[in-house]
Amino acid sequence: MEGPAHDPRSFHIPLDASSEPATAIPEVAVPAMPQRPRRRRRRWPWVVAALTLLALIPAFFGLSAWWKWAGVEKLDLSEVMVGSATATNYLVVGTDSREGVDAEVENAGVIFGSEGERTDTIAILRVDGDDVRLLAIPRDLWVPVGGTNRRINAAFSIGGPELLIETVQDQLGIGIDHYLEVDFAGFLSLVDALGTISIDVPHPAFDPKSGLNLPQAGVNELDSTQALAYVRSRSYTEIIDGQERRDGTADLGRVARQQAFLSAVFAELGATRNPMTLLDALGGVADNVRVDDDLGVTTVMSLGLTIRGANPATATLPTTRFFTDGGADVLLLDRPAAATLLAEFA
Repeated sequence: MEGPAHDPRSFHIPLDASSEPATAIPEVAVPAMPQRPRRRRRRWPWVVAALTLLALIPAFFGLSAWWKWAGVEKLDLSEVMVGSATATNYLVVGTDSREGVDAEVENAGVIFGSEGERTDTIAILRVDGDDVRLLAIPRDLWVPVGGTNRRINAAFSIGGPELLIETVQDQLGIGIDHYLEVDFAGFLSLVDALGTISIDVPHPAFDPKSGLNLPQAGVNELDSTQALAYVRSRSYTEIIDGQERRDGTADLGRVARQQAFLSAVFAELGATRNPMTLLDALGGVADNVRVDDDLGVTTVMSLGLTIRGANPATATLPTTRFFTDGGADVLLLDRPAAATLLAEFA
């Protein structure tokens, strides 16, 4: 007997799945999707921007320095300056002009205590490559000025920068290339821009005439008014073992303190890494400085880079004490002792 016809639409499911092997379903490989090429970041615009910024920064500071220097008063001194054949000599003059000083400034009573305009500081700054030297000229040096023996600082009050330059060149044989003059206001602004100046003293000291007060031995941080009092002190009094001892060297002691101050300024400039501070220093003195008209901003910037952090060799013109017929206590040039030194600065 034939069985029922097989219906092709039917299929057989075994009762026991383990009784017959299951047909494996073949794995179909799915083709990988093609990856988009990674877009490479273009870094060159940032490099260009960075290089442009680096180029603009010195240009900005250079332009700012030029703008500030443009406000400095220039003097035509070319007919009186003979120059040095071996290096560059700057005649640096600090005057006691009160113009531009705030009447409310600390120690105003001392700063405004006398009238007139005289030279408080006279020095030769000699630059020969990286070699920097400083020669202090005591303002009480007794020399012929305009045909009459006077203190050398009288040359400035009588005939201005021209007569002072001529006197230094004629009496000391030092050729001058450039002239730089700063007054009290410029001095105060310079120190204010730098913050403070570090002065190391062996003993506590004071001077009621200049307003100086150094309460402790060692390093004292001087603000602008105390720095001014320090360099102007002629009655410098130390406290040693509880006793007050006044410096009897008068002008020579003051010259030594001025040299210490200038060395401290050079050190502070060298330690300054913020160009804005340097611009502030230049801007602070710009309205209170007079220079010869050949002293351009590029020369000034080059000079600044040279003296930054420099430890200049300092010297004071050798002199002997002398009393004039009128009883004035002055200083005479000790020519034998000064011969070698003057030759080095000629």
